[in-house]
Amino acid sequence: MKILLATDGSEFSGGAANFLTCLNLSSEDEITIFHAICWVPSIEPMQVWFSQKWYHKEFDEVSYYNVLKLIKKEIAPRIIDSASRVLQPVKAKISTAIVEGSSPDDCIIDAAVNSDMDMIVMGARGIRGIKSFFIGSVTREVSIKSPKPVLISKLTVDEKPDRIKVLFATDGSDYSRDTGEFLSKIPFYDNTEIKIMNVTPSEVLDIPQMFDAGTIERIFEVEEKIRETRVAESRRILENARDLLGKRFSNIDVVSGVGDTSGEILRTAETLRANLIAVGCRGLRGIKGMMGSVSRNILTHSECSVLIGKTYKD
Repeated sequence: MKILLATDGSEFSGGAANFLTCLNLSSEDEITIFHAICWVPSIEPMQVWFSQKWYHKEFDEVSYYNVLKLIKKEIAPRIIDSASRVLQPVKAKISTAIVEGSSPDDCIIDAAVNSDMDMIVMGARGIRGIKSFFIGSVTREVSIKSPKPVLISKLTVDEKPDRIKVLFATDGSDYSRDTGEFLSKIPFYDNTEIKIMNVTPSEVLDIPQMFDAGTIERIFEVEEKIRETRVAESRRILENARDLLGKRFSNIDVVSGVGDTSGEILRTAETLRANLIAVGCRGLRGIKGMMGSVSRNILTHSECSVLIGKTYKD
């Protein structure tokens, strides 16, 4: 497997590198530690500049723009080294790449596509208690625009689970099947636990029920038929997913849910103490900014890592 580890030197990127140490990677696998140097001014480099007192003598002679470039170029090898240290236990082949560009998300996606990577791995802020709006903008953009699967790690550098617990959410679509197939290619250890989940919508119909007894009885009959159909469909979806993943994993269980899809998936992941939620997402060529509401909600609100699978549909 060829993996692009996108890092910016933050603790979240360190957590992404740490996630890779939880996989059973071999010398046949490849990890490219990737860092993009971009020239969009921000407050963070200035804070580093002031705290380290770099270039203070040249400040009157060199523009802020050029100072920023110098700082970022000097820091870049250190960022790569920090990820390399975390990956020391890994047996995979390690290479590094530093590129310059105007947009970090575009740099990451271009590198993954041009090098034919199987997956992009990157970190994200997972702030417990204040979960909304704290997925970094670069992570969000890569997740939306990338034609490659993206694994967003929310591990810390110090977390090391004894085994990985994966919640694979499927709706029976081609996108879910492709995500399941990709999940089977990731070199997890044999003790990895897989929980397959399908969520069916609530059976509540948008029909007023405060009428005569005959009307209410008809409503109940319709609801019962819908319920039976959906339960049967859910079982079929779960059985197909179990057959698919059973070729690779031995520790598999299934679970059904009823209600709001993303809400049920998130609650189940929390109950299971899952380390990873895997969910499919349609990859639309030429149309940026598109992502399914379920995958978007899970990415935003999940406290554990998230794998966004991708499928092209022209």
